[in-house]
Amino acid sequence: MNMPNEPEPKLKLEQYLGIQIKRQRQAQELKLADVARIAGISQGMLSKIENAQVSTSLDNLSRLCDVLGMPMSKLFAQYDQKGSSALLVKADEGLEVVRRGTEKGHTYHLLNHTRGPKKSFEAYMVTMDDASEEFPTFSHPGTEFLHLLEGELVYRHGNQLYRMQAGDSLTFDGDIPHGPEELVKVPIRLLSIMNYGAQGE
Repeated sequence: MNMPNEPEPKLKLEQYLGIQIKRQRQAQELKLADVARIAGISQGMLSKIENAQVSTSLDNLSRLCDVLGMPMSKLFAQYDQKGSSALLVKADEGLEVVRRGTEKGHTYHLLNHTRGPKKSFEAYMVTMDDASEEFPTFSHPGTEFLHLLEGELVYRHGNQLYRMQAGDSLTFDGDIPHGPEELVKVPIRLLSIMNYGAQGE
């Protein structure tokens, strides 16, 4: 059984090759019959290759690549890549972190706990359910994007105040002090994405 945040099992080679060939053919709007005829294989065989119903020879694959105008190396290029650059975090499984000024009723869940020093952005799910809480202001390099999923609040950026309701988004320069000014309607769930750009390189 897979862990919730791991990818599905890797495609078998036949499935991977079939998908690649079919995508390339469809991208060029070529009919299955035409590709099969030019490649010198039967239409039924090409259909089976595309649907991973047969393991075909390298000779057939080479001829299909010629017809589709793609090098054999491209056909296999991504199959053996180690690991995925994608990270799936299931609901309520983000890593809980503590940030300066966080008190009861105010939690951050980090949604992209990537390993290593290189970090170009961070994504948090911020939950606030204590309407009387006071918040410090934050500042950091780069740009921040907020999307309010639930609740209502007034958000401060510099000397400007923005009233946000569920579904609203706010994008701003992170260098300018910012933070929640007033929690109008709790509970609040706020998606916060900080893009550090070149800072994380």
